[in-house]
Order: sequence, then structure tokens, then C-alpha cells
Amino acid sequence: MNPADIQLGLPSPEQLKGYRIWDSYFTPAYAHPGADGSSGLITDIERSLPAIRKGQFEKLCYFPHVGTGTTNDAAYEELARSNPEVILKPLERCPDLLLGMIQLNANNVPVSLDALNRWLRDGPMLGVYFPGGGPGAMTCTHPNFNPLVERIAELNGVIVQHTWFKSGGKQGPGESTPSELAELAARYPQQKFVCAHAGGEWERGIRAVRNSPNILVETSGFDATAGFIEMAVRDLGAERIIFGSHLPSRSLGTELGKVIGADISERDKKIILGENFRNLLRPILKATE
Repeated sequence: MNPADIQLGLPSPEQLKGYRIWDSYFTPAYAHPGADGSSGLITDIERSLPAIRKGQFEKLCYFPHVGTGTTNDAAYEELARSNPEVILKPLERCPDLLLGMIQLNANNVPVSLDALNRWLRDGPMLGVYFPGGGPGAMTCTHPNFNPLVERIAELNGVIVQHTWFKSGGKQGPGESTPSELAELAARYPQQKFVCAHAGGEWERGIRAVRNSPNILVETSGFDATAGFIEMAVRDLGAERIIFGSHLPSRSLGTELGKVIGADISERDKKIILGENFRNLLRPILKATE
């Protein structure tokens, strides 16, 4: 990269708009949406709007709790199951901006299968998120994942799995690593999987999924580091990388800067910032038309 080409700050609004950014990892009120099922979530969404507008984002995907046991709040879990309208409030509030993928609990397969039928088969959700912590977490190599992945595949849904390599090893029994996701993905070669955060320790994460063509890595969740996107493009190809912002808990500049500041082509930046996620969603969007 020529030092003379380095630009401080975000690109112009016109350039950002040209990237057609679709954010695959938006985390408002990630742990709990509020006692009424939506107020905390909507507050965080509204708090994020200045950054969303500054970044010229077209779409953002968030991960609602839908009563599968992914929170520690029994009252909320019952509310989500008995009064699903509360789940829909953010989508109704921002119908042209938000996309949704439900959080699933592989510890409870029957409830999670019911949720898939309720929210993916019947809409409007487009996929699932398997968490890496909390009561819904389970290592993705567990046999409980098999019936869930098979049903998601039937529905053309997208699967996002939280992954992290930790220096001291796993801190919870339900955590998953990119290596474990590669093992799951090998059982279902026709299904696409998203390796959230590229495993955190991204050099190991990229190597772990390099030979798994049905795994895409997601970019958010750790500080911008020189070489991350360049290595991912070199080892995986730009078509296997999707952008995530982790707003509002992460910085817009940090997360966008990983891609926009990378020493890759403008074409690859457009592919990563939006095109890949649109392609990933195309089967289920087509099925729900």
C-alpha cells in the first residue's frame, strides 16, 4: 500500500453508499431485550442509528431471543413463547433496515425445532444464531445439532455459530471453536455456516476453516489488526468473508476500518461488505417470496 493513498477517517458518504453494506452481526440488547420483550432492544437500536447512518448501512441482522431458553429470565422466556408479537416489534419499527435470525438452544431440541417452524418456516426470520455462552450454549459438535441443522437446511436458513479460540482454553462447556465448526460443517457440506468473529484469534481461525468451503468467516468482535482481512482473502477468497459491525458494543470505525483499510481491491471490499451476505440470504429470501 502506498502511504500517499492512506485516508484518515471514514470514506465519503457516496463511497460508503457504493459499498452497499449489509451488516451480518448487529447486537442490540444482545443478552436481554428488556422485561417487556422489546424496550431494551429498541433503545439500543435507536442508540445505534447515528452510527448506522454515518456508515450508510443498507441492512443489519440481529439475533432475537424467541423463548428457546437462551436467557436466564424465566418470565421473559414465557412471554416470548406466549406473546410472539413482542419479538416482531423491532422489525415493525424498522422494516426497511432490520433482518432477523433467531437464537437457538441446542440443549432443548424440541423447543428449538418448534421455533424453527414458527419463525423460519412461517417467517419472517432468515436463519439462526447459536450462542457461545449462557444457558443456550452447546458445543457445535454435539449430536443435538444434527436434527437442528437438518431442519434449517430444509428451510434454506443461514447458520451463524459464535466461535472463539481462547489462550487459556474454553471458559464454558458450551463454547465452540472454528475447528469444531469445521467438524460440523463437514457433516453437512451443502449447508453454509458463518464462523462468527473468525474465532477471535483469527490466524488460527482462518487456518481451521480453510479447507471447509461451506464456512464463511465474519469480521467483528476484536480490535482491527493489520493483516487479518489480507490473510482471509489470500487463504479463503473474498467470497468467504462477511462483514459484521457488532454495533452498538463495538466501534463503527474499528469494524469498518478492518475492511475499508485493508490492502485489497475495491471489488473485494464490496464483496465482503455486502455482496456475500446478500448471496448467503438469497435462497431463503427466494423461498419466502
